[in-house]
Amino acid sequence: MTTLKRVLALVLAGGPGEGLSILGSLRTVPAVPFAGKYRVIDFVLSNLVNSGIYDVAVLTQYRPHSLNDHIGNGKPWDLDRMHGGIKILQPYAKAREIDWFKGTADAVYQNLRFVREQHADLVLVLGADHVYKMDFQALVDFHLAREADLTVASHEIPGADTRRFGMLEVDAERRVTRFVEKPWSFPTNIASMGVYVFNRETLVRRIEEDARRHTPHDFGSNILPRMVESDRVFSYPFQGYWRDVGFLPEYYGANMDQIADVPQLDLYDATWRIHTRSEERAPARIEEGAVVDQSLVCHGCIIHGTVERSILSPGVVVAPGAIVRDSIVMTDTLIEAGAVVDHCVLDKQVVVGAGARIGHGDDYRPNSQEPELLSFGVTVVGKRTILPRDAVIGRNCKIDAELELGTFPDIAIESGDVVENRPAVTSVRRYRS
Repeated sequence: MTTLKRVLALVLAGGPGEGLSILGSLRTVPAVPFAGKYRVIDFVLSNLVNSGIYDVAVLTQYRPHSLNDHIGNGKPWDLDRMHGGIKILQPYAKAREIDWFKGTADAVYQNLRFVREQHADLVLVLGADHVYKMDFQALVDFHLAREADLTVASHEIPGADTRRFGMLEVDAERRVTRFVEKPWSFPTNIASMGVYVFNRETLVRRIEEDARRHTPHDFGSNILPRMVESDRVFSYPFQGYWRDVGFLPEYYGANMDQIADVPQLDLYDATWRIHTRSEERAPARIEEGAVVDQSLVCHGCIIHGTVERSILSPGVVVAPGAIVRDSIVMTDTLIEAGAVVDHCVLDKQVVVGAGARIGHGDDYRPNSQEPELLSFGVTVVGKRTILPRDAVIGRNCKIDAELELGTFPDIAIESGDVVENRPAVTSVRRYRS
């Protein structure tokens, strides 16, 4: 069996959260809560330590504060070590300006000195916005057995999703013969998972060549297509559960997958735990007369009303007569008496006023601002927004963060509308057919 002591992991966690609508406006995707108690980055970090890899660097950039606070010194993942452990690498100020990462490969390029100092034989380059459980030992063994320069973990996807992924063609030996980044159509359904194993010297050489070309410095657009033409590049077929949750419909779907009768991703598997940073709270309390059906309810929640097919993060309160249905409700949100929340994603510390109906009606017109993200019936509400009592908000709505009662424009918001928080004015952007 291959030793993993000479493997360095670089976790790319710096991208903006544009694909998550208002959920990504205040944090990067890896910091977004998932399945109640976790953050998205918990999955890649847990995969690493469960695979025996403890030399880890997380490359951050976009709104990193929430992510940095969550990772801390790495103790929840056993990464608080004198030798190895976890390091946070961010863009830094040079003589005149901050040199922001220009792409995934550029993020590695700006940290090549760190890569060289680790004296690793192999470098794992990993995205941080995916939900999955993978044994990286098996991936490394596959890479070494084929004497590869680069191995790309791959997963079969529905054909309609090709424009969201790097797509591969492979031969009978799983050698990659073609790689195209986000094509509109493709002859195979083999997608890159954003999980790469490089020989260290190959990675350094190709990154430096890319920098000399002054290209956009991205693995999918630049590095991989050229390596397919000149290096030994193989595809490792991953058969387990995997979802890219940086896209709101996928994020909602992956959360809902966790409340299936038999979830494909087993969060209760004691042999492959998903570790996370978790604060101490009292146990969840289900009051007399409450109804909770097929849901995940985290510690600190107090349920008086009805919760159906939903996920409640720590500290959520559902008041008497309130109904939460097919929704994701994040930490310390309050659903007041008689309110109905249906097919919604509510960010942290939202207040839903008494008698309000959020996600209401049979009008499924797409969102006027983000039709590609909000056309499947879910309404999303930003962090710390207070929704007025008796408000009626339709489907596929986008409600901005930090709206207060005094600035909310109306208590009736039509399906597909956007409520924006602007200086001194709150506006409603109406859908136009």
